[in-house]
Amino acid sequence: MFLIILLALAALGFLSSFAIVPEGHVYVTTFLGKFNRALHPGLSFKIPFLEVIVNRVSIQNRSKELAFQAITLDQANVYFKTLFLYAVHDVTENTIKNVAFKFETQSSFSQTLARSIEGTVRAYVANKKQEEVLAIREELVMHVKIHLDSTLLDWGFRLIDLQINEISFDETIVRSMAEVVASNNLLQAAHNQGEATRIVKVKEAEAEREASQLRGQGTALFREEVARGISKAAKEINAAGLDPSFVLFSMWLESMRFIAKEGKGNMLFFDGSTDGQKRQIKELMAMRMFPLENSNTAGEIEQFVKDKE
Repeated sequence: MFLIILLALAALGFLSSFAIVPEGHVYVTTFLGKFNRALHPGLSFKIPFLEVIVNRVSIQNRSKELAFQAITLDQANVYFKTLFLYAVHDVTENTIKNVAFKFETQSSFSQTLARSIEGTVRAYVANKKQEEVLAIREELVMHVKIHLDSTLLDWGFRLIDLQINEISFDETIVRSMAEVVASNNLLQAAHNQGEATRIVKVKEAEAEREASQLRGQGTALFREEVARGISKAAKEINAAGLDPSFVLFSMWLESMRFIAKEGKGNMLFFDGSTDGQKRQIKELMAMRMFPLENSNTAGEIEQFVKDKE
C-alpha cells in the first residue's frame, strides 16, 4: 500500500514538472511563495510541488469600449464613446512581474485603466468650450496617450490606440448649434448675393460708359467724314466749272434723309417757309464759296457761313 502511494506521488511529481505554455501567453511561477521566473511559449520544466504557476499572462492585444460623460468649460454635457487598445509592454521578466503582481485581478486593472482614461478626458474637456470639442479629437487622443504612457509602463502595459468613435451633445445644444450654423449660412449667402449684385451693377456701368464713349467717337467720325466728303465734292464741282448749288442742295437732302433714317426720334422738322429756304440756299452757296483748299473741317465751314451773313 505504501509502495502504491509512493508510486502515485512520483507519477504526479513527474507530470507536474512539465508545463506547456501556449502561444501568445507567458506563465508566471513562484518558488515557495516568491516570484521565481516567467515561462515562455513551449515546453518548460519546473520543480515539482515547490515551483507553482500562479498567473497566466496574455501578451496579445486587448480592447475595451468605454461610454462616459464630460462637462465643458461653458457647462455643456458631452458624451463620448471610445475604444482603447492596449497590450503588455514587452516580455521581459521585470515587465511580466509587474503585470502579474501590480493588480489583484485582471478585471481590476481594466477598471483602473478605464477610469484613468475617463478622468484624463474629462480634465482636458473641462478647459474647452463646446464648439471646440468637435475639432480637438486628435489632440484629445494624443493628450490621453501622453498622460498615461508613464503610468501604464509602470504597470507593465502600453496604450496602443485610443479611438473616439462618437462625440455627442444634449438635444437642446445640438439644436442650437444647428441654428447657429444655419444663420451663418444665410448670412454668407446674403453677403455673396450682395457682392454678385454689386459686381453686376459695376459691370453694367462700365459697359454703358464704354458704349457712350464709342457712340461719341462714332458721331464725331461721322461728322468729320461728312465734312470731308462735302469739301471734296465742292472742289470737284469748282474744277469742272459747274453750278454747285443744286448738287449741294441734294447732298443736304441726303444728309437729312440719313438723319431721319438712323435717328431715334419719330419726327424730323424742316423749315419750309420762304425765309427758311432762302437761308438754306444762302448757307449752301456760302459753302460753295468757302476756300476748301485751305481747310476741310465742319467747324471752319460753319464759321465761314456766319461771317458771310
